[in-house]
Amino acid sequence: VLAPPPSSGTRDAFVELVLHDVCKSEYKMDKKTYKENCSALREDGFVTEVGENDNLIIEKLTDNSERFGIFGFSFLDQNRDRVQGSFVDGIEPSFDNIADGSYKVSRPLYFYVKKEHIGVVPGIEDYTDYFMSLSIEGGPLEDAGLIPN
Repeated sequence: VLAPPPSSGTRDAFVELVLHDVCKSEYKMDKKTYKENCSALREDGFVTEVGENDNLIIEKLTDNSERFGIFGFSFLDQNRDRVQGSFVDGIEPSFDNIADGSYKVSRPLYFYVKKEHIGVVPGIEDYTDYFMSLSIEGGPLEDAGLIPN
């Protein structure tokens, strides 16, 4: 398994959405034991941290089809000719399955703006309008691997 380092948000999401989910449903334990056993990746050489470079993970996956990599959906989508995504409970990682919530190994990205900052913070209203205009289906945010919802 090729994994990002502990400082990575992608790794945090994997731990939360996969490891914690399995631990919660399969095992009963106290909080300390839970944290120790359900938040860490294996340390027996089976998991290799490769830094926060998703391109490197893709390269290593194409060199060895037996490997599994942890990286963001945008890199899967941009490299579908080289790698295959993992089905979870029979569900394929796709824009539609992530958007409708059926692909469970995904998380939303929230964009918050304080109303009090509109008209006070220079450019915030224009930035917010611009960001929202990009989030249309088929728009630039989708091209970047984000899934407007």
